[in-house]
Amino acid sequence: MLRLQNLTKTYRTGDRALNGVSLTVEPGQVVGLIGPSGAGKSTLIRCINRLVEPSSGQVTLGDTALTGLGHGSLRRARRRIGMIFQEYALVERLTVMENVLSGRLGYVGFWRSFFRKFPPDAVSKAYALLDRVGLSDHVDKRADALSGGQRQRVGIARALAQDPDLLLVDEPTASLDPKTSRQIMRLIVEICDERGLPAIINIHDVALAQSFVRRIIGLKSGEVVFDGAPNELTDAVLTRIYGEEDWSATIRPVDEESDDQVDDPDAEAEHHGPAEVLDRERMAGLS
Repeated sequence: MLRLQNLTKTYRTGDRALNGVSLTVEPGQVVGLIGPSGAGKSTLIRCINRLVEPSSGQVTLGDTALTGLGHGSLRRARRRIGMIFQEYALVERLTVMENVLSGRLGYVGFWRSFFRKFPPDAVSKAYALLDRVGLSDHVDKRADALSGGQRQRVGIARALAQDPDLLLVDEPTASLDPKTSRQIMRLIVEICDERGLPAIINIHDVALAQSFVRRIIGLKSGEVVFDGAPNELTDAVLTRIYGEEDWSATIRPVDEESDDQVDDPDAEAEHHGPAEVLDRERMAGLS
């Protein structure tokens, strides 16, 4: 379980990004975090794992008060928090498998990680995760040979390789087309359900959030102004979060034909060079 108590972040400029945020996320609960740009959504996520240092308040994951940890203890605690990024944060020149195994860096010694010598059980788990996210046929491809949807799937598998107790997801669909966005959201929610894994997803697309999560938190000017079920997002609530607008078209019908299929490996080939398939014997050196 994740608990935030009176979390505040004030920058040196005097700008207050978070103003006394308190909330609880139960095991297995996936929360959609919405709000206008500058509302504090990304700051909130980064304060939880202390990539941004909170000014005051407390963050507790299970029985561990993250805000009270020193450097060494914090590094160990971060192994329990998987992070999925908008821009994927992959190492482009490494293979899909090597990127997923990087999720185990906090668990192996320096020299083993330097030479990318991972234990056989870590390699086996990485294969299983890649199969779960639909990339078992892309193990040896370089990350820069993948489509955007495939890259995000690698990011999901890498976060899961940490065996996390919490997922923090920062705008996972911002760079994706509508169909791939739905596939990625569905995948994240299904995996959290399977593992009883709590997650906070910072997302701009209100309709997408309403379609896939059971709880939505609305931030405005660093404060929680809504916390409830998707069907409670009325015109009045959306106006409170974002400001005056015609919200009648917020939810649009979506053609879900073939929606559960994995995105086409070549769907975004125009953004990337030809696939580089590396000799499978390289992976034998990982174990």
